[in-house]
Amino acid sequence: MKRYCLALDLKKDKKLIEKYKEYHKNVWKEILLSIKASGIENLEIYLTDNRLFMIMEVNDSFSFDKKSEMDSKNPKVQEWEQLMWKYQQALPMAKEGEKWILMEKIFSI
Repeated sequence: MKRYCLALDLKKDKKLIEKYKEYHKNVWKEILLSIKASGIENLEIYLTDNRLFMIMEVNDSFSFDKKSEMDSKNPKVQEWEQLMWKYQQALPMAKEGEKWILMEKIFSI
C-alpha cells in the first residue's frame, strides 16, 4: 500500500472553516463510494488554523490520473468539488485550477 500526503488551505474565515468541518462530518455517500472505487483504502484530513493536510493510503489500482478521470465523469463529485471550493483556497505555489498539492516526504523512521 502506498501513502500520499497533500496540502491545501481554507479561506481564513472562522465561520467558513466551521461550515467546512460540518460538511466533512456528513460527507455525501456518493463521494465516499467514489473515493473507495478509485483505490483509496484510507483517507484522513487534518486541520491546523486554515491549513489542511490529507493522508491517503491507496492500493495498487490507484493512480491520480485514473482518479481525476473518474471524478470528471461523476456529476456528484463535480457538485461536491464546486461546493468545497467555496471554502478552499489554493496554496500560493499552486498552478491555475490546482487544489490539493502533493507533499514531498523528507523524513521517515
